[in-house]
Amino acid sequence: MNQLQQMIAQFKLNVLTVDRVPESFSSIVYKITLMNHQIVYIKIPYSQVELRREYVLLKYLYEELPVPQVLDYWEGDDRYFGGLLLSAVAGVPHTGAVDEPLAYEIGLYHAKLHKVTLDAPYLDAYVDNVFEKWTQFVRNQFYAYAQDVNKVIPLKLFEQSLQYFERYQKRLPPPDGPCLIHMDYRLGNILVDENRVKGIIDFESVLIGATEMDFIKLEHDIFRKYIGVKDAYQQGYASIRPLIDLDQILPFYAFTNAFNSIGWCVRRGINKHQAYYQKNLADLKVIIQVDAF
Repeated sequence: MNQLQQMIAQFKLNVLTVDRVPESFSSIVYKITLMNHQIVYIKIPYSQVELRREYVLLKYLYEELPVPQVLDYWEGDDRYFGGLLLSAVAGVPHTGAVDEPLAYEIGLYHAKLHKVTLDAPYLDAYVDNVFEKWTQFVRNQFYAYAQDVNKVIPLKLFEQSLQYFERYQKRLPPPDGPCLIHMDYRLGNILVDENRVKGIIDFESVLIGATEMDFIKLEHDIFRKYIGVKDAYQQGYASIRPLIDLDQILPFYAFTNAFNSIGWCVRRGINKHQAYYQKNLADLKVIIQVDAF
């Protein structure tokens, strides 16, 4: 019995069809159509730590945000990490153009996530709280990935990247937080129906930290592509909580995201993630060239 079959048996599902969900990079996700035509999802995170974190967060956020409901949960056994049985959420990952009304909603729900209270006594047990040492956290993360990045990019580009990091980290404003930060808030994880945000998914990487690191995927997915929507996003966000100056922090965090993502590809298998590696390598080269070494 393979892992999926084990999950189906564990959750006692009467299955009609199974489809693998594409574009799920950190987890394995299956769309399950039951014999009664109900749609549910089985999610198998990359590690048991991520499994427990997502379980706790989905339960915690269910009354606050449009997230999937946890229908069942399996801790796993000696062979498998375990997984989650999740309800379907209205909407699909947005793939088209983003206009101002949708950007406003994306900003509004992002701010709602950042405004969630952190007073649950069990959160720290499952979600890493790195806010008080944010500057050191960003530094440690960068130099940990640097050991992997050094293996796959040209030496000159690597050295320029280290210089960029050292120079620009010193210019950052005080961190904004502490907040829950999604760490992968992008269009693929924002479910939309009729141009309205209906759901937010994938919470296995959430941290308690500074909001600055949480805007990078939006910079790639939205702000750079569609004229005028950045202002709409900021208006939606600011309707819930104050927004840090994005122009001041986005260049640095776009750089660390590209650099660290290359390291992530090395750790997870660069051949398996070749397209993602090439995208981030191209982004890194552009950032370094614009910096005019």
